[in-house]
Amino acid sequence: MAALRSLLFALVFLGGTVLLALAIAAAAPFSAAAVQRGSHAWAVWFVWCARRLAGVRLEVRGAVPRHPCLVAFKHQSAFETYLTLYLFERPAVVMKKELLDIPVWGFIARRHGSIGVDRAHGTAAMKRLLREARDRIAAGRPILIFPEGTRVPPGSAPPLRAGLAALYQLSGLPVVPVALDSGRLWVKGLVKRPGLITLAFLPDIPPGLQRDEMESRVHAAINADPATATVRHA
Repeated sequence: MAALRSLLFALVFLGGTVLLALAIAAAAPFSAAAVQRGSHAWAVWFVWCARRLAGVRLEVRGAVPRHPCLVAFKHQSAFETYLTLYLFERPAVVMKKELLDIPVWGFIARRHGSIGVDRAHGTAAMKRLLREARDRIAAGRPILIFPEGTRVPPGSAPPLRAGLAALYQLSGLPVVPVALDSGRLWVKGLVKRPGLITLAFLPDIPPGLQRDEMESRVHAAINADPATATVRHA
């Protein structure tokens, strides 16, 4: 049954994605607002399809931040990448540069304000990340980042990469950690396991801390149990 539901999800979601992507790409040269609205509609479509077709439900605990901040997500699956557009109005998402090279989708992501990081170019990539992040912050947009740098299986807690610390020092903004358990259900491959995914926004980590302390607190927070962790309030 899970295989059939997952196949139905893939067919319906991808079919709708093609139509939405073409419509957003057509509007992108003329309206940044249309790109924002269209991208959010695409994420809403994803969540609806995941729930109704694949049987994967979402519970969000804690208040979604509505002020400029750095949002540090645990990264266990592709599921939470869609949620960056579902939960936030005008996010600037830090992602691998290769994703921005995907035809149509990459064009939309660039117009949306995503920030690509080319990890093969070290210092130059970091300078570009900080330059683009400065522009997004000046526009009052939250910066969303997956500080571990890549997807990891449930239970894995690798060290954080340098990008978060650089953004933290540059911006003077608080960090909002996000814990989740998507990797239990939204596994690689076609078949997804039905059930409940929990995502939790945890209390802000204030600006001005030493790097080691900030990273230690973020690391502990994003690896907490999202179903039981203390969450942030509005």
